[in-house]
Amino acid sequence: MKIACLGWGSLVWDPRELPLRSEWLPDGPTIRVEFVRQSGKEFGRITLVIVPTAEPVVSKWAEMNSDDPDEAAEMLRLREGKPHRHHIGQWRVGQDDPSVLPGLSGWAGDRGVDAVIWTALPPKFHGEEGRIPSVEEVATYLNSLPEERRAEAVAYIRNAPVQIKTAYRRELAILVPATAL
Repeated sequence: MKIACLGWGSLVWDPRELPLRSEWLPDGPTIRVEFVRQSGKEFGRITLVIVPTAEPVVSKWAEMNSDDPDEAAEMLRLREGKPHRHHIGQWRVGQDDPSVLPGLSGWAGDRGVDAVIWTALPPKFHGEEGRIPSVEEVATYLNSLPEERRAEAVAYIRNAPVQIKTAYRRELAILVPATAL
């Protein structure tokens, strides 16, 4: 069974213990992601999550080193710091396309993929899960961080794959001082 894992953020440049059979490929399905999830206070990062209203971009994908979709989803959940199981998306051949990934079955069929997994964490800002901050709020937050934490937070944005050209990414390059970006 061929299982694809979708990536658009740190999973791509820092897969850690996630067992992959392939490199990250640039022709993943079209997704809608944005920098709208504030990570734990100890990190201060603003991370990419799926947002149905975001501009579409092409994700990356890699084949998981597993033949069991449930096992692959559990491996991704562990890599992502053990979020709730419902925060790991999963699709298999024969199912309808997920609402957040229209066209997934066609994409998978073209590549001989039998199952797809992805991180499905919601937006979150100032502890409020589901809240989508404005780009100005994100910029104000980043600019308020102490220098070292700010540098780490900006590095997360900078490290996102080049093909993940989101509206917030473009605006943050203007709103956050150039020395940080």
